[in-house]
Amino acid sequence: AQFAKAEDAIKYRQSALFVMGQHFSRLGAMANGRIPFDAKAAQENADVVADMAKLPWAGFGAGTDKGAPTKALPEVWTEQAKFKDHADKLQVETVKLAAATKTGSLDNLKTAFGATASSCKACHDNFRGK
Repeated sequence: AQFAKAEDAIKYRQSALFVMGQHFSRLGAMANGRIPFDAKAAQENADVVADMAKLPWAGFGAGTDKGAPTKALPEVWTEQAKFKDHADKLQVETVKLAAATKTGSLDNLKTAFGATASSCKACHDNFRGK
């Protein structure tokens, strides 16, 4: 994706991550027993998560460390290979999550959700400020 201004790239990545997080939290609520497991809803939400996981990375281009408020740490740009590894791992895990929901098994959702959540946390721990 091409962005006219750094602010646009920041808004893009934040929006993609927000939408992904909203759908991921619905899966977490099922996996953690806060809401009843609904296989169809799990599939729908996991598919959105897997699709959204492809999007935010284009918004982390050069010069997008400034231009709008952001929680992205400087390490996103100084450790780009490591950041890309985290992004790639998340995309792999979200595909596995979507596949797990298609089995209709809550246990499979829980397992895949845990692995995906760990991937999210690893990136946040290294590349996201408070």
